[in-house]
Amino acid sequence: MTAQDTGPESADVVVVGGGPSGCAAAVFTARYGLDTVVFDRGNAAFRRCAYLENYLGFPAGIGVDTFTALVHEHLAEVGADYVADMVVSVERPGDEGEAADASESESDAFDADARRFVVRTQEGRRVEADCVVAAAWYDGDYLRGLDDDDAMFEERDHHGEVHEHFDSDYADDGRTPVEGLYVAAPSGERNAQVGIAAGQGGHVARCLIEDRRRERGFPGDLARHYDWLRADTEFQGEWGDRDRWREWFDGEVPADADLDDEHLAELRESYIDRAFDTRRTDHEVEAAEPRGIRRLVETIGTERVLDALPDEALADYLDGRELGGVEQ
Repeated sequence: MTAQDTGPESADVVVVGGGPSGCAAAVFTARYGLDTVVFDRGNAAFRRCAYLENYLGFPAGIGVDTFTALVHEHLAEVGADYVADMVVSVERPGDEGEAADASESESDAFDADARRFVVRTQEGRRVEADCVVAAAWYDGDYLRGLDDDDAMFEERDHHGEVHEHFDSDYADDGRTPVEGLYVAAPSGERNAQVGIAAGQGGHVARCLIEDRRRERGFPGDLARHYDWLRADTEFQGEWGDRDRWREWFDGEVPADADLDDEHLAELRESYIDRAFDTRRTDHEVEAAEPRGIRRLVETIGTERVLDALPDEALADYLDGRELGGVEQ
């Protein structure tokens, strides 16, 4: 994926770091409908891997460059922006005279009075965001100043010299004491392997989405979001009736929820709308997999796919294609 020449001026979520954890987080937030931009200076730790052999779904492994290309195409598919640029600082509005733009950029946005982050990059970009996901394993210096007592940093002795490092235990389940700031990396052993790091990024993104839903008013477990497509058969019978969903929703609202009837009705209909949006017919499911495989082939390259086939299989494929042409 080609990096953009200019970054967006505003985003719901800025992800700092384009490794597995950062990109996985971006896929989840973008699929939820949040305007998401990933800044990456291209030195993710997993690039030091010679060849990736333990990522689920690739039985014989996959090359690091090929895996990266697939990740970037996934970002493009879900509408997240990937920008090859390094973040040098993250500030709160008010620092150095910055003015806050508290306008909402999405229907699920935080309260309009919430302060936004100002993200600055090495190439002079300036992006305002509601949330920032730290996913750069190398250090956290770009976050200095967000926490008044610098609790996010700790001193370590290295060969007799004391150095300050980002404290990988600073975040609790991805969340931090700084409202709107989440940490997917560095997170200690949760970044130790590519598959684990990707899961960590997805988990942190779900925490972010849950918090935004709570800000909007979703109470209890209703604030949790599951990125899950449902077969059309799951909407048969009573569950195809919105009134049944309304009854279920009301049963999930905690007794101590402080919501007026109008707001609760709005949340209820929004929840049900999202549930029905996950509905997929058999025809849609049948069409999805060929498209998915086609995107894989397009990204990997048709010639590389054909080169990987045994000579006999390639000959059979070409013969079949030619026969198909004659029959048409």
